[in-house]
Formats: sequence, C-alpha cells, structure tokens
Amino acid sequence: MSLELIPAARPIIGDDERAAVDRVLRSGMVAQGPEVAAFEKEFGEHFVDARECVAVNSGTAGQHLGQLAAGIGPGDEVIVPSFTFAATANSVALTGATPVFVDIEPDYFSIDPAAVEAAITPRTRAIMPVHLYGHPALMTELVAIAQKHGLMIFEDAAQAHGASLGGRQVGTFGTFGMFSLYPTKNMTSGEGGMVACDSAELVRATKLLRNQGMERQYENEVIGFNARMTDIHAAIGRVQLTKVDGWTATRQSNATFFNENLSGVVAPPVADDAVHVYHQYTIRVEADRDGFAAALRNEFAVASGIYYPIPNHRLPSLTRFAPDLELPQTEKAAQEVLSLPVHPSLSRADLERIVSAVNTLAQAGS
Repeated sequence: MSLELIPAARPIIGDDERAAVDRVLRSGMVAQGPEVAAFEKEFGEHFVDARECVAVNSGTAGQHLGQLAAGIGPGDEVIVPSFTFAATANSVALTGATPVFVDIEPDYFSIDPAAVEAAITPRTRAIMPVHLYGHPALMTELVAIAQKHGLMIFEDAAQAHGASLGGRQVGTFGTFGMFSLYPTKNMTSGEGGMVACDSAELVRATKLLRNQGMERQYENEVIGFNARMTDIHAAIGRVQLTKVDGWTATRQSNATFFNENLSGVVAPPVADDAVHVYHQYTIRVEADRDGFAAALRNEFAVASGIYYPIPNHRLPSLTRFAPDLELPQTEKAAQEVLSLPVHPSLSRADLERIVSAVNTLAQAGS
C-alpha cells in the first residue's frame, strides 16, 4: 500500500472561518469596513504591543506602501538580504529606490550586520531585515547600526507572527513591520498583509496610499493604490487570531521533536534570547540537497520545500541592481537549505515518519 504524501504546508481553515465569512456575506458589507478595523486593532494588540496597524491586500503591498509612506523613492537605497523571497527586493524597486543586496550570517539566515555597515552610502535611507523562517533577525546589532547612521528600519516579518527577541516582539523594532497573511503563513486571512506603524503620521500616510489617496471619498490627497483588504478576508483573519498561539505552540513542539531525533543533518539553531515560531523548520543538507528532497518525496512520501534556491541578486528581474555580486553565505544557503513539514496538522506518526526518512537518507549519504 502506498503512503499518503505528507504535505510541506497545509492551510488550516475550519467551520469557524466559514461561519465568519458567511456572517459578512449576510451583512452586505463585504468591502473594507468594520471587520477590517476590528482586525487591525486586534492584530496590533496580539502581535506588536498595540502598535497601530493598517490592513492591506498582500504582504508585498504592505512592504511597498510602508516604504512610500516613510518617504522612500528614486535616488534612495535600502539595504536588503538576497536570501529571501523576491517580494522583499521587489517592494523596494517598486518605490523607485535601489535595493542593495548584502550577505547573511550562517546561523539564522539573517542579514549580516557587518555586511550592512559595509554597504552604507550617502544614499542609504533604510535597512530591511527579514525574520526568515520565523526566527528573529539580529535586531540588537541592526538597531545600533541604524541609530549610528540615522537610518530607518523596515521589518519584513512576513513569516514571523509572534516571534520575539529579548522579550520584544518582531514588528516593533523599526519604523514599520510587515506581516503576510498568505494561506501558508502561520495564520492567514485568505490573502492579505498587515503594516504595524510606529507613528500616527505613518498610519495615515499608509491608509491614504491603500485607498486611492483618499481619507474622505472623492477628496484624493495623493496618488494612491487600491490595496484594501476586504471584510471577508478580515473576518477570516480575526478567527485565526484566536487560534494562532495554539498552532505556534504545536509548531514549536514539532520542532523540538525534530531537534531531539534528527541526525546527520544540520538542524536550525535558535538564539538564546529568541522565540522562533517555525514558519519553516529548515535544515541544511550539505551534499546533494536536491537529490535528498527528491528521495524524501519519492521513497518516503514526505514533501519538503526549498526556500530559496535562487538568491535575489541572481534573479533575471533583479540582477541589474547587483551585477557580478558575490555573496558566499547566501550562495551556500541557497544550495543547502531544505524545509521539512512542521505545520500543526501533523500527527505523531507523521513526525516519526519524517524523522525516520531524514535519518535514513542522511545515513545512506554519509
């Protein structure tokens, strides 16, 4: 009998979310309305120490509009990691500014503070760390560099709902923090993003930009976008907010099981003062990672993910910003990383099968 495939990720949508959507549909108010306003407030209280939040229709839109609201535009530079999803650099380029790619440090896949400092020029306006896979970036060092040089910090917290460093929640270190609400994130609204802002001025500017430049209908103050979240999506997100802490605890428990039982691969370390929320449980496979991933699927019916096989500075869409750039830690990570299933819907039998498969393949390859 063939094994059922263990998926790499699985959105959790249940009866509570369906009932919330039905409630909105019955209300007749399906565009941006009271559900969005309530979701913004509840999200801020839950994740970012009650910072005021602005809901938008995607994480990328949040990162883009947050930068525009902060005054980023042509002639500016924003320092970004290359080892991340392309949306990080895309959001900078969409403002007309230049993404400046730097290397990561090897432990947490975080933008390397030493590389950041070396890349600062008179045109640098901001640093954009990514809290990759759910582990906080090295914010203590990055905040010190930003303060030293008078720079802003824009946090890409797309994968890090509930992560913290030194007791401080991610999304509260910078001018703004962006959280994605895509279906495979630790919580979802179906699609969407949230921008946690450090000032009322930034909140207002971001709200103008998401709504065609209007605070009052037909009184367009700036050139804006349609980046609104619907009440349908917000209703899903509000339900998921009541469940995400439990899901995070299960992810952390699953990760602990892996840490205690995997062998022959490099497990993800966690900084002493960090809370990792394990959007991904990402190991390093130092020899033939792609073959390892194929064998996991074909021989053991365990799916996995490779995030990210092509660094941003190597992508055809972004190479113009970084011709001939060499980032050795980024390149090494892109060749070795493999994310194992860690989502809350895994059973104990699933976890044991994943461990057995990984250990078997690691031993065979050693």
